[in-house]
Amino acid sequence: MSTSPAPCVAAIDIGGTKIAGGLVDPDGVLLHRIERPTKAKAPDPDEVFAAVAEVVAVLAEHEPWAGVTAVGVGSAGPVDIGLGTVSPVNIPAWRGFPVVARIRELPQVDGLPTVLGGDAVAMTAAEHWRGAARGYANAICLVVSTGVGAGLVLDGRVYPGPTGNAGHLGHITVDFEGEPCPCGSRGCLERVASGTAIASWALANGWRSPGGPDGAVDAAAVAESARAGDPVAVAAFDRAARALAAGIAATATLVELDVAVLGGGVLRAGELLLAPLRHHLTTYAALPFTQGLQVRAAELGTDAGLIGAAALALDPA
Repeated sequence: MSTSPAPCVAAIDIGGTKIAGGLVDPDGVLLHRIERPTKAKAPDPDEVFAAVAEVVAVLAEHEPWAGVTAVGVGSAGPVDIGLGTVSPVNIPAWRGFPVVARIRELPQVDGLPTVLGGDAVAMTAAEHWRGAARGYANAICLVVSTGVGAGLVLDGRVYPGPTGNAGHLGHITVDFEGEPCPCGSRGCLERVASGTAIASWALANGWRSPGGPDGAVDAAAVAESARAGDPVAVAAFDRAARALAAGIAATATLVELDVAVLGGGVLRAGELLLAPLRHHLTTYAALPFTQGLQVRAAELGTDAGLIGAAALALDPA
């Protein structure tokens, strides 16, 4: 007696360095994971998409693919979930690229429902479903990495906004006299609190990599120095934490939040960032209805993009 294949979702996570794919069951368990490098500098958009097609083709070779009921896609942005298009900053060939239509045309997908979300919104969906924001009705989840992205949970549901970019905290202004930002504004949170910004500010203020002239110049290297007590490195993380606290507190004042969840590569620094962030929140989250705001580290790590893409397709309450 034959049985129907167990249902699952195909998930795709598109970033500037890699394109990952996975099969996720209805409980949020990642069954398979693969990835391919993103040809981010390729001038031909089809050459970039070829990696997506390869990821889907490899996933389709696994037995659970027979139970796929939908495809969830999380992508670096900006995105437009209404049009099904993406314009990742780090993939110049993709401007208004119709990624949803192209994926649905793949023979393995053959028109299955395909749902798009921004990568930070996907991370938010994952952490609300299976991670550190689980059980909270109102949350902001941040990815602090090369840039700063974020997504919102309001009244128990992920809120992407009309185009899928709601909660784009990295591009609110936290410094009126701050540096120009590639987005066209000035003094954006991302220009203060991203891993790139932490390393740049530390360098400009006298920090030197613990590896010497040939050492790494990134947030991880600054964190290494901060753990050793380097005052400039410590100040770089405090500055980033203060900016994050201001942005989170402003959001909590607008929409009333229960928790802020932080993930991304910079969070490998742990309490070097989280401890001063909590401290600065006591200053910026001053109104009574913001004072109970909790700060938590994300729990799902590198799986968050795929689990979140699946969550967007399944839309678990």
